[in-house]
Amino acid sequence: MVDENERYQQAKRRVEELRDFYNHLTAYIIVNTVLAIINFVTTPWVWWFYWVSVFWGIGLLMHGASVFVKRGILDEDWEERKIREIMEKDKKG
Repeated sequence: MVDENERYQQAKRRVEELRDFYNHLTAYIIVNTVLAIINFVTTPWVWWFYWVSVFWGIGLLMHGASVFVKRGILDEDWEERKIREIMEKDKKG
């Protein structure tokens, strides 16, 4: 059974992951908005800002997936769950 301190640490780690993602998203929106404005003011006939948006957006999607999508067997808690599972089997048999 997971003790209270361990659950607190897991929750704290999860909140830090969420905070980091939202900071990343905020930076993405602000920087790409500024780049779009600069692009339209200086060279409206050449759209270069979207390259930054596309490639950074791919990175942002990957970051979001790592935060919001269950990682399955490769998540950080997999090792701990496996240890508990083996200990339970050893206890029974």
